[in-house]
Amino acid sequence: MTDLQQQMRNRDKEMVPRILVQAMFGLMIASVALVAFAQLTDRPQVGVLIEAPIVQERSIHLSGDRTGNYVATDALTGEVLVNSAQNKNGFVGVIGRVMDRERMLHNVSSSEPFRIVLRDNGHIAIIDDSTDNVIELIGYGADNVASFARLMN
Repeated sequence: MTDLQQQMRNRDKEMVPRILVQAMFGLMIASVALVAFAQLTDRPQVGVLIEAPIVQERSIHLSGDRTGNYVATDALTGEVLVNSAQNKNGFVGVIGRVMDRERMLHNVSSSEPFRIVLRDNGHIAIIDDSTDNVIELIGYGADNVASFARLMN
């Protein structure tokens, strides 16, 4: 065996150190053990979103085209509230596509209105009663949440 072959064989053995592989499996086993312990002892869940009471709501229709341009209209008056192609309202189109996809999966008509709600804690949520889908607008960025907050006025 040549020196090059011997070097390659030794290098391949040490690509991932054995202790690193053992640590990885140790972490995996510890994670599963912690979850099993929490489930078996009925520990209360933490970090779960608690839905605050609704203080204001508005029903809207979201209709879009294949280009991703969505228009939000008031469900009662038919007034155009926002167009996703206008200034910083692209997130309305993103949510419109998500809701359309969810309705398609549930075989629900896209003509049913959505509810935009303002909760007691200041959070905004989009609720689709026809599919029981709720999108809490937390962590989507200030501009994205503001595009739906403007619809509440």
